Amino acid sequence: MKRRLLVMVMALAAGNALAAPRGFTVEDLVNLERVGNPAVSPDAGRVVYTVRRTDLDKNRGHTSLWMADLRAGSAPKALVNHDSSSLDPEWSPAGDAVYFLSTRSGSAQVWRQATSGGEPVQVTNLPLDVDNFRVSPTGERIAFSLAVFRDCADLACTRDRMEAQAKNKASGRVYDRLFVRHWDTWADGRNAVLFSAPLDASGRVSAAPVSLSGSLDGDVPSKPFGDREEYRFSPDGKTIVFSARIAGKTEAWSTNFDLYSVPAAGNAAPRNLTADNPAWDTKGVFSPDGRTLAYLAMARPGFEADRFQIMLMDVASGKKRKLAESWDRSAGALQWSADGKTLVVDAEDVGQHRLFAIDVAGGKVAALTGQGSIGGFDMRRDTIAYTLATLSSPAQLYSTSLRSTLRATPKQLTNNNADKLADVRFGEYEQFSFAGANGDTVHGYVMKPWNAQPGVKYPIAFLVHGGPQGSFGNAWSYRWNPQVYAGAGYAAVFIDFHGSTGYGQKFTDAISGDWGGAPLVDLQKGLDAAVKKFAWLDRGRSCALGASYGGYMMNWIEGNWSDGFKCIVNHDGVFDTRGMAYSTEEQWFTDWENGGAYFAVPEQHERFNPVHHVNKWKTPMLVIQGDLDFRIPTAQGLSTFTALQRKGIESKLLVFPDENHWVLKPANSLLWHHTVIGWLDQHLKQ
Repeated sequence: MKRRLLVMVMALAAGNALAAPRGFTVEDLVNLERVGNPAVSPDAGRVVYTVRRTDLDKNRGHTSLWMADLRAGSAPKALVNHDSSSLDPEWSPAGDAVYFLSTRSGSAQVWRQATSGGEPVQVTNLPLDVDNFRVSPTGERIAFSLAVFRDCADLACTRDRMEAQAKNKASGRVYDRLFVRHWDTWADGRNAVLFSAPLDASGRVSAAPVSLSGSLDGDVPSKPFGDREEYRFSPDGKTIVFSARIAGKTEAWSTNFDLYSVPAAGNAAPRNLTADNPAWDTKGVFSPDGRTLAYLAMARPGFEADRFQIMLMDVASGKKRKLAESWDRSAGALQWSADGKTLVVDAEDVGQHRLFAIDVAGGKVAALTGQGSIGGFDMRRDTIAYTLATLSSPAQLYSTSLRSTLRATPKQLTNNNADKLADVRFGEYEQFSFAGANGDTVHGYVMKPWNAQPGVKYPIAFLVHGGPQGSFGNAWSYRWNPQVYAGAGYAAVFIDFHGSTGYGQKFTDAISGDWGGAPLVDLQKGLDAAVKKFAWLDRGRSCALGASYGGYMMNWIEGNWSDGFKCIVNHDGVFDTRGMAYSTEEQWFTDWENGGAYFAVPEQHERFNPVHHVNKWKTPMLVIQGDLDFRIPTAQGLSTFTALQRKGIESKLLVFPDENHWVLKPANSLLWHHTVIGWLDQHLKQ
């Protein structure tokens, strides 16, 4: 009896221990399931979406397809789960199958899974990888993008040439134009070209593909992040509109994307629809009746962070008009309502990322979602499925009706990670505002440690976002997540300084030409305001952290706010603006931010150059660099570390030979976070 009682007590103690709350860890972050890419069925009764899991043994992610019933409310079920990932789901027009990308055949090809069950059927069997695809609304044709040598007569030629290059003992390459390299890849002579092919009654490709964009000297979709949002079929399936930048040798400093129209069968040359605009035009979407094309357009050539204005073009006449011109937000993706009277768009908005409904006739804008950040969304009829994340929740799938209001409660369809996070207590957060540079209202967030106690002060992780036209808002991140710091016992403060997005284009524009000016003032005033407002912040124990532009700001803080912090973490930060101007790949960025190319206006580039203030450096710094980062090349990180070492400043260098501007591999993410948290612990907790 005593033994049984002892066992019961031990079991209860173990249960209580398991139930005890704990902080969020980087191991939690890496192992979370990631919900994304919703696609609503034609009858608006079901939604297919992706779930990405981490395979630590293979040091990579694995993605499967799941399906949820929007009407019955039953639990979601797996639709496609294979050793190879399944990506980019798209419904057949009849709603009886889902198309997707998979490498299960040895290369990336399009597959088709019947919703009634059975094994997937291979749709394409091409000698090259399919990068992305779309099925026509009639189901008679498929469009897809392939990386090819444009001078090749067929796809096999590209395959054979790539195989010959791999066997060549000479590794050198000759270039006569930029881009020589882009993001994390050296140019190999291939371009992304849009093709189409007919589908038979079973949904398989029934004839050789034809090139739709091969006559144009540009990538479709654009590199490195362009996707199928950059091309669309017309409702009758006879026409495709796509976005392309045709800039020749000026490609590396041009943002002049145009929309082109081409017959889906490829029997005529592409026609430029937006030649009148020398800036960026993209994401054309036909109205349900095919008479109107909605798309996004920037106004200023060379500026990648200009406002995306919604445009409406009459397909027959080519006449264009702006929609909701006075709505000072930059639109993202576009979707038409079934009756063609409303456009649903996503946009950043004062620290949130919301869905909005815009009346096509009058331009009236109404918010459809409230707090949090929208990821992907899709709409059929009046049903919208979308992913929504916050600072305390990774993305979950929701549905709502276009006719709902903010007062209506959206339907949550998934609850992934509930078991993994059952005993996690997240840090509480709050948005605040203050008078920043020039007296302008600036917003930021604070987050408490997970185990915060009344009357106790906590060390601060002061996070500075990149971009610089970006935002650390009410969102979930798998790279810079303040909950990781809250879980390690830190308070987090992050400011949307001048240049941040979601506060109007004037506010976004303010950082160009002023990298070390108003943004630094905002950061200083923002941290002071936070400390005054939130008594639990310990200003005397604080470290600053940032990547990309945030990394630049770490170098700028070293020389211009040198007594501000106990330590600094600098990831892929600009050290020398002259070196950056001549080595970064997307030249339009440094040109715009400094008012021209370096050789034209060197004084502008040098105005806020961190290299000129190294003599004032004294704060310990951890420097992190991805060796495949061609946006801010490795020399910038090595120069930073060299300066620190030569001056005798306590410093460490963490280099990832296999990462680009971001740290993406699970094992590297674990190492990154533990190294960063260890650096903070060393300077703030010991």
